[in-house]
Amino acid sequence: MKLKLDANGNVVVQDGKPVYVHDDGTEVAFDVVGTTATIKRLNAESKTHREAKEAAESSLAAFAGIDDPVAAKKAMELIKNLDDKKLVDAGEVEKIKMEAIKAVEEKYKPVVEERDSFAAALRTEKIGGSFARSKFVSENLAIPAEFVESRFGSHFGIEDGKIVAKFSSGEKIYSQARPGELADFDEAMSQLVNQHPQKDQILKGTAGSGGGAGGGNNGGGGGKKSIKRGDFESLDPQAKAAYIKEGGAVAD
Repeated sequence: MKLKLDANGNVVVQDGKPVYVHDDGTEVAFDVVGTTATIKRLNAESKTHREAKEAAESSLAAFAGIDDPVAAKKAMELIKNLDDKKLVDAGEVEKIKMEAIKAVEEKYKPVVEERDSFAAALRTEKIGGSFARSKFVSENLAIPAEFVESRFGSHFGIEDGKIVAKFSSGEKIYSQARPGELADFDEAMSQLVNQHPQKDQILKGTAGSGGGAGGGNNGGGGGKKSIKRGDFESLDPQAKAAYIKEGGAVAD
C-alpha cells in the first residue's frame, strides 16, 4: 500500500484525507484521526479486559482444589439452611461431633492396635532380652533373670528406640564411668541393685558369706541360692518355677 500522487508528485487528498492505493489497485481515503481514536479506544478496552481477568483469577484462587463446583455449592447451601438453634436444642451438634470422632477412631483403630502391638513386642525383645543376655545379671546376681526382670523391669523403658533406665523417682540413670552419658543396661542394673534394700539377698556370695556367718543360706556350703519367702511370693508362676528348677531355696 502506498500514497496516491498526482502528476506533480503531490499527495492526493479526498475529504481532507490522504488517499492510499492498495496492491490490488483499490484506492481508499485513510482517516488518520478516526484510526487514532479507535486505537486509543481498543487499548482502553484491552486494559479493562486484562484487569477483569486478573481480578477473576485472584477470586478463583480461593476455590483451588474444588473439583466439583456443583457439589460444593450444594454443601454451602445446606450449611446456609441449617438452623443452629434447632440443632443445639435437639442435641444434634453433639451427636454429629461424636459420630465424627467415632468414625475417625474406627478408621485408625487398626493402626493404633498395630502400633501398640509393635511397641509391646519391641519392649519384650529389647528389655526382656537385655535381662536374659545381661552379663551382670548372670555373673553377679543370685536369682534368676525372670525374677530380676519382674523386680526391676519397671525401671526400664524405650525412648527413641534405645533402652533408658530410671530410678524410682523418675530420674534417668547416668553412667558413673562416662559422666554426662546415660548408663547402659548392665551399669544401670548395678546401680539399681546397689540401692535395693535387699541387695545382700540379690548379689551372689553376699548372703551367708560374711565374717561369722553360718552356712544356713549356702545349703551346706554348696552355694545354694536363697531368697526370702516374701520375695518368692512376689514372683509370677513362671519365675517361681524357674527359680525352683535352678535349685533356689526359700527362707522363712
